[in-house]
Amino acid sequence: MEEAKGFVRRVLLFKFKAETAPDHIENLIKDHSNLVNLVESLKSWHMGKDVSVKYSPDGFTHVIELTFESTEGIAAYMAHPAHLEMHERIWPHLEKILVIDYKPTPFCT
Repeated sequence: MEEAKGFVRRVLLFKFKAETAPDHIENLIKDHSNLVNLVESLKSWHMGKDVSVKYSPDGFTHVIELTFESTEGIAAYMAHPAHLEMHERIWPHLEKILVIDYKPTPFCT
């Protein structure tokens, strides 16, 4: 298996604190989605809510998938003022977060 050249994906799993109101969560997610318009190295932004039937998501309720041009793009995103401001706004409302960065790997059988 060979890693895809170039782009890198970041998957974020969020479990919000119980006291965070659903409309506030929605606003935070909406504001987070705007990062794709502010950070040049961030090429795409996708989000979904957990719909697991069989597997326990360990309380995680939201998933966000980000696509970057490279691992250097992730570093630029992490240092970008818009990301840092969003981090400060969302972090107090998270009970748990899981972050995974990966390079997509084509797999053929």
